[in-house]
Amino acid sequence: MKKNSTAFQPKPKRRTTGSGNKEIKYLTAPKIVKRQKKYCRFKKNGIKYIDYKETEFLLKFVNEQGKLLPRRLSGNSLKYQRKVAEAIKRARQLALMPYVTDLLK
Repeated sequence: MKKNSTAFQPKPKRRTTGSGNKEIKYLTAPKIVKRQKKYCRFKKNGIKYIDYKETEFLLKFVNEQGKLLPRRLSGNSLKYQRKVAEAIKRARQLALMPYVTDLLK
């Protein structure tokens, strides 16, 4: 009994281009990009109190429309994100910051 040796060998996929040339295409590994680690700027700088009267500082935590930036974008810890939100709401209530606007920054 004679066995066919080519029956069990895997063949690479061949793709033909428009000109008829046959090339062997292999999958390449995806490039891994290391992202910069997020940090809480309040913990890093040792800030304990967030003053609602410092509107220029609080503007870093709102977007162009005046909405609060989420934690995943600002990088704040939960404790300081709540303090920032409270300070921004207090500044809005005292008319130091606008509630809603176009092109705030």
